[in-house]
Amino acid sequence: MDDGAPQFDVQPTASNHFAWLNTQMALQRTLMAGVRTGVSLIGFGFTVAQFFEHLQGKMPLVELIRPEAPRNIGLTLIAAGVGLIGLFLWQYHLMTGYLWNEPFRALAWSARRRMSGAYWAAWVVLVIGLVAFVSVFARF
Repeated sequence: MDDGAPQFDVQPTASNHFAWLNTQMALQRTLMAGVRTGVSLIGFGFTVAQFFEHLQGKMPLVELIRPEAPRNIGLTLIAAGVGLIGLFLWQYHLMTGYLWNEPFRALAWSARRRMSGAYWAAWVVLVIGLVAFVSVFARF
């Protein structure tokens, strides 16, 4: 049934342009929400691993815990945060690519696709998360 015709009749009007911008900003808000959650998971995982590493041997109750358990929990939380940020970056990339292709290209304010600050901040946090994972993994 696909005859190659565009699915939508996109008219380059001011209201359609602002609706397109609204959609772009909604994608950025969604990406930032995912990054916030990922940062929380990465930070908490790193904290768990470091806190229990320093408590090993100092408190008698901590000795009841397997020595590798805090490290494994910390690594799992860090990996979950990094994976979540990666998933949100992939989703953002797919959806912005969709909005910058035909027939919506006529609504864009520029002929060239630009990535937002939220996109680059997400990549920075992803790299920091990977460094935290390697740090916790190699330290034990």
